[in-house]
Amino acid sequence: MNNSMAVQDGAILESKSKIMSKIKSVIYYLTKRSFDIACSIIGLVFMIPLILIVKISYILTGDFKSIFYTQKRIGKNGKEFNFFKFRSMIPNADFVLEKLLKENKKLRKEYQLNKKLKNDPRITKMGNVLRKTSLDELPQVLNILKGDMTVIGNRPYLPREKKDMGNSFDIIVQTKPGLTGYWQVSGRSDTTFKRRLELEEYYSRHAGLKLDIKIFFKTFAVVLFKKGAK
Repeated sequence: MNNSMAVQDGAILESKSKIMSKIKSVIYYLTKRSFDIACSIIGLVFMIPLILIVKISYILTGDFKSIFYTQKRIGKNGKEFNFFKFRSMIPNADFVLEKLLKENKKLRKEYQLNKKLKNDPRITKMGNVLRKTSLDELPQVLNILKGDMTVIGNRPYLPREKKDMGNSFDIIVQTKPGLTGYWQVSGRSDTTFKRRLELEEYYSRHAGLKLDIKIFFKTFAVVLFKKGAK
């Protein structure tokens, strides 16, 4: 009889635990989505005058191409989406990168290690300003409004990087990619690709309001002091 009651009590506790976990999950989702929508609307207001400034600066240098850069990225559950940024590189940047990596062994080795070049010759003068201030990321508010991204999450990876992510891929894509995240406030460009995977795995395993709030406020310090922004 006692054993039967103990089993029954255990089942009730387990059921209550699952219900509480579900409630916390729903609250987290609703809070996060509401915050995303509010931030994306505010971001759109700031983006309008910035569009004019960026466009004029490029025209003055003889660059009449689109100031926006669209690229396929990996989203939640591995689903690809169109990712928006202000263009910070020359128009044919992907072609130039392929040529550089093919011709320069040193640059190829650096790119394989970090998935970026420290002194990337493709970055324009205006693009360098946008990157240093992280303003090149602002058009991602469109992705956030659409629901492809969130304000705080992991960075959206390129489809070609999937094979380099290894076992980390399945863990990282459990959460939506974000405008800022644990990697950005933990070194960003000063970290290796391997370290980035470790940081983003951690976020996917521990995502919640407490961690999101911590990342949100740390982001201001990172942007203000331009730490790791390259």
